[in-house]
Amino acid sequence: MHLTETCDEQRVNVITDVATMVSAADSQALPGIHARLKRRRLLPAQHLVDGGYTSVALLDASARTYKIDLVGPLGESNSRQRNAEDGFARENFIIDFERREVTCPNGKVSGNWNELPSMAPFTVVRFDKRQCGPCPERTSCTSGTARTVNFLSRHLHELQARHRADQQDPAWRRLYALRSGTEGTVEEFAGGHRARHCRYRGRTKTQYREV
Repeated sequence: MHLTETCDEQRVNVITDVATMVSAADSQALPGIHARLKRRRLLPAQHLVDGGYTSVALLDASARTYKIDLVGPLGESNSRQRNAEDGFARENFIIDFERREVTCPNGKVSGNWNELPSMAPFTVVRFDKRQCGPCPERTSCTSGTARTVNFLSRHLHELQARHRADQQDPAWRRLYALRSGTEGTVEEFAGGHRARHCRYRGRTKTQYREV
């Protein structure tokens, strides 16, 4: 169940969209929500969403297609090094898009720049084992013989970095706090009106249909 609600501080909140999807990630529901809001001429300038609806691709698509500023928490890198808080994560490498080079924290430079269709939209840069082998911190950087760094295309990479930086700003946090009220609306639908229960069997009948 996906609810969209206005959250203007000086106005009564109004539900503008309700949708149900069966066993689907929240992110898959967002394009349909925006399409319906556009048809009703109810698209917001800013759309506050939880982390399930937030990705770099959706941030970009919402801005390009609907001119919407998608506001929601964007997770940090989940690399082994970052999760362990030990060694060098991707953020510790310097990416030079103009020269198509990546510099590691110990100053080694790799121009082995690969934009593989199978890895799109990621770029893959591999360091040579002759660079990584002598490095005294190799085991903290990679479990293999040489390090590979994956990162998004320049536009998405910069968008990701900018959004993650914005999340640390108190002004961003105050804006995002406006979304908290919708949790009560979700609970009212789910608990008070059994919105997550259906008397029918089969996926076809459980899908929300716009009238």
